[in-house]
Amino acid sequence: MNTTDVAKLLGVSSSTVQRWIKQLELPMERNDRGHYSFTREDIVMLKTIQEQVQNGTLLQELAAAKEKKPRTAIIKRQESDPRLEKLLFKVGELDRRLNEKADSVASYQLLQHRREIEELQSVVKQLTERIEKLEEKDENVCHNLEKIPASDTINVVRKSKKKNIISLLLGF
Repeated sequence: MNTTDVAKLLGVSSSTVQRWIKQLELPMERNDRGHYSFTREDIVMLKTIQEQVQNGTLLQELAAAKEKKPRTAIIKRQESDPRLEKLLFKVGELDRRLNEKADSVASYQLLQHRREIEELQSVVKQLTERIEKLEEKDENVCHNLEKIPASDTINVVRKSKKKNIISLLLGF
């Protein structure tokens, strides 16, 4: 029987049965998946423990009264099936191939991203150079405007506004 069946038989939860086994260090068999497998003797022992707990005995007292034996787990090993071995080999091979493919895709993507970053850096460099040139032109224009008398500056500004409006309308 498994833990759930024994728990239903005793009227307790599965975690309670597991706690009793761990705290009292009961030597229980386990199947190949690591689950407890109970014999009739194990169930009788668990019923006795349940009765003692219901009568007010603490698990710590039961553990202290019990002889200290090294806890051993018995795992039943099944005969190896050649079909299972072949299937496991194929699954391992597919896993290896999948990992290789994932690695190659990731490498390709990294190279592509690196190329894109280099292109973007080039564009940023060109834009920076253009901005610097425009700032130089702006400084030159401001410097030249400072040299012009104030009355002439107003006329220049008016002419440039008219020119901008005309160029917008005519598409220059």
